[in-house]
Amino acid sequence: MIPSQRDLFDIPRDRVYLNTAYMGPMPKSAIAAGQESYAAKGQPWAYDVQQDFFGLPEQLRERAARLFGAQAADIALVPSASYGLATAARNLAPQRRSEILVLDGQFPSNVYVWQALAAQHGAQLVTVKRQPGQGWTEALIRAIGPATSIVACPHVHWLDGGQLDLAHISNTARRQGAALVLDLTQSLGALPFDMPSIQPDFAVAAGYKWLLGPYSTGLLYVAPHHHAEGEPLEQNWIARKGADNFTRLIDYTDAYAPGARRFDMGERSAMQLAPAALASLDQVLDWGVDAISQTLAERTAAIAEATAPLGLADDMIERAPHYLTLGLPAGAPDDLPARLAARNIHISQRGDRLRITPHLFNDDTDIAAFAGGLRAVL
Repeated sequence: MIPSQRDLFDIPRDRVYLNTAYMGPMPKSAIAAGQESYAAKGQPWAYDVQQDFFGLPEQLRERAARLFGAQAADIALVPSASYGLATAARNLAPQRRSEILVLDGQFPSNVYVWQALAAQHGAQLVTVKRQPGQGWTEALIRAIGPATSIVACPHVHWLDGGQLDLAHISNTARRQGAALVLDLTQSLGALPFDMPSIQPDFAVAAGYKWLLGPYSTGLLYVAPHHHAEGEPLEQNWIARKGADNFTRLIDYTDAYAPGARRFDMGERSAMQLAPAALASLDQVLDWGVDAISQTLAERTAAIAEATAPLGLADDMIERAPHYLTLGLPAGAPDDLPARLAARNIHISQRGDRLRITPHLFNDDTDIAAFAGGLRAVL
């Protein structure tokens, strides 16, 4: 168990923030790094070309690789999960009448892109639904078959917190020759990712939730077999071989920088955002994802126990340890999140469930305040 890390965050004592799945607060170290980087833009003559344009992105790539359990050369720097998913779609060509599988209620960015790809290639988008008493893993495994060309899913469902057994899903998909594309936005940094067992074709994570970084930052894993002939979304100068030599930029070349760097977004150096993102990743890696996951499992269990007497049900099958979605009792007010926010308690509601997603800045005082606030407004 990691003790409360509240002192590393700018969260007032009277504020109960249990909404990391919506927006992870940046640690103070990342805020300071971001403030310094914005100030530096006021004096651009001081930029160091090698460090600021090239060294900093490589540092981000190395940290990201450690989270994915991959090599730095497998990581592309992207501005969002949708950019990474669009990159995956650009490099996959499903056969006509084949099936692209997504989950019922999957996050929109991980649905629209596959709708478009299916229409482009004459494939079919199939939405996998859970039956009563069934977990997402079983539902998806049952749907994978000879017609499956792409399985596009998360590690943790954003609505209900259900965790998928990605190793099992990957093995099943591979036996059918299907590609695996993952959205890890609601898991990377809070849930261990076993790359050797999963080996996706592509995996993306937005940086502003469980990675505790700034908005408009993201990380994309690209399997090595997609590197050599992969097609990026855009043709930017910095992804080309030899781009670090500013005096030779008009020696145009068809060659890309090695590995997944060809898939980097334009302006990937992001001098105002990258230092903050790097500081956040360093903090997550310093804590250790295994330790974060184990600690948050204890936090969510304590919250479930404290709220059980109020009639809220912790009944999600195969719930992720860092994610708690509680079924609301009959008669619960429709504006429950707003009523709690008026008491400085911040959570989300998705359908008929409360989504409670703590992090290391939460402690027993927060849990007691949350339970007391719920008791007052239900």
